[in-house]
Amino acid sequence: MTSPQPATAALQALVLATIEEMIPSDATAPNVQVDRSKAGFSSDFQTPAALQLAKVLRRSPRDIAADLAAKLTPRLGALAEAPDVSGPGFIGFRLSDDALQGYLEALSAAEHLGLEQAGGEHIVIDYSSPNVAKRMHVGHIRSTIIGDALARMGRALGYRVIADNHIGDWGTQFGQIIYAWDHWLDPAAYDSDPVGELQRIYIKFQTEAKEDASLMDAARAELAKLQAGDERNLALWKQFIAASRHVFDAVYDRLGVVFDVTNGESHYNDMLIPLVDKMHDEGRLIAIDGGALAVAFGDQDIERPKRMVVRKSDGAATYATTDLATVFYREQTWAPMRCIYVTDSRQKEHFQHVFSVVRDMDVTTDLQHVMFGIMSSPEGSLSTRAGNAIPLDELLDEATRRARASLEERLPADFDGDKDALAEMIGLGAVKYSDLSNNPASNIVFSWDKMLSFEGNTAPYLQYTSARTHSLLAKAAAAGLEPDGTTLKLADPLERDLLLHLMDFGPTVRAAFDQGKPNTLASWLYDVASKYHSWYAACPVLRSEDRELQISRLNLTRLAQRMLVRGLDLLGIGAPQRM
Repeated sequence: MTSPQPATAALQALVLATIEEMIPSDATAPNVQVDRSKAGFSSDFQTPAALQLAKVLRRSPRDIAADLAAKLTPRLGALAEAPDVSGPGFIGFRLSDDALQGYLEALSAAEHLGLEQAGGEHIVIDYSSPNVAKRMHVGHIRSTIIGDALARMGRALGYRVIADNHIGDWGTQFGQIIYAWDHWLDPAAYDSDPVGELQRIYIKFQTEAKEDASLMDAARAELAKLQAGDERNLALWKQFIAASRHVFDAVYDRLGVVFDVTNGESHYNDMLIPLVDKMHDEGRLIAIDGGALAVAFGDQDIERPKRMVVRKSDGAATYATTDLATVFYREQTWAPMRCIYVTDSRQKEHFQHVFSVVRDMDVTTDLQHVMFGIMSSPEGSLSTRAGNAIPLDELLDEATRRARASLEERLPADFDGDKDALAEMIGLGAVKYSDLSNNPASNIVFSWDKMLSFEGNTAPYLQYTSARTHSLLAKAAAAGLEPDGTTLKLADPLERDLLLHLMDFGPTVRAAFDQGKPNTLASWLYDVASKYHSWYAACPVLRSEDRELQISRLNLTRLAQRMLVRGLDLLGIGAPQRM
């Protein structure tokens, strides 16, 4: 069954069509907005359109609103009752019971729960991107789970998402690690924990190099050998990548994060020289001190010239050159309509420059930078080099341990489910939601207690709500009562409010994806849980003596359950049936 047009979109279209008949032919219609009415209003939706028309029509907003409402009444048909006018000129709409029943029936029968489906266009999402030879730490959680949530939402909306993990597998650090390997490796430690040992010797190199500058020259020599294809250094480099990928994949499996491709920086090496040569031949580059080549941006400030270096004075390409090549590769390989980069806000200017260059070179892909704030410790920034970053697997272990302890206090003695699996689901859900419920742009100070909280606006609260719906539906089935997906009897304002909120699932997911803000969906899910609990407390289901009302309320419960489970899944969070 095809889902009806969202109520807000349907009302906006009707208001706009009416306005266009009321304004002069040479006037521009305002940007019509229809939103949910605030608590206390009898209407379901409101629009300030009449206030926006006051200057165009040179009349009082109240008069315009009355005229607009009168003209809208016959257009609304079975969708809504006659509009009302309130305040300085707001127009309110109250959906008809028939319209609400139609939305309930359509959403209950819809395979995608009202998620409007795209036509299968490709979208590339670049996220996570850890560095080889370093353990993933708590600072990697943001890019990983924000990117995963966007990938899940994109697929749910009908796009063909390519999740690309652009790992850091090339660059100066490998010369340093190879030098450290030759001088400080503990073979037994490497056999036990390869990436942990590689990280240890990398940190040791940073410490020793501060005291002995000659170590940097030695590391550069090892890097030059690697870049020249030295057999030994190349074999070590491949070994480092294989060990790191194994550790990364173990973390991703635990988080439920899946990538379609893992094209690290080295994947683009053969494309760099031809790309720079092409840019040079097209006159896009300028020579700067020492013979390096760069792209210049805008007006050049003598003190701080705006330049992006694409070839160093020694002939080596840069991080920026790799990102330019990556854009061209993705466009030629998948012809995506959009490419989304999920990185921290410190890379804002870098990607502005990259996007500017490729657009000037006729790239047509829509390039979007979803920036997130920095996660720091109370003592300052997190850094592998400084050795103060909490390993991500240790964070997940602690989350699971705390969840297990909480379950031991709450679960009945006769619980026969898998407590370990449930603790993992709840603990990891708490970690993800504590991040995803924040605006990505916000900076976060890491706190064990905040990240692993199970109280208030948290994943465990949403998971508990979902489990409660499962319990209610199971009890109803045992009593011979099943939701039918069509019956709707609105006996209390709270159930109308709950249904109106559930009708916003599709538009909410669309907005969260397009804006790169999973917190939009997280907030909506929290409101579902809060509204459901308020409704459940005021509107008895199994204790009601009205069978039609029972079925209606089971329909609301089933729809709320499906949207909670689906919404949590779009955030990468599981929804247990019992907890």
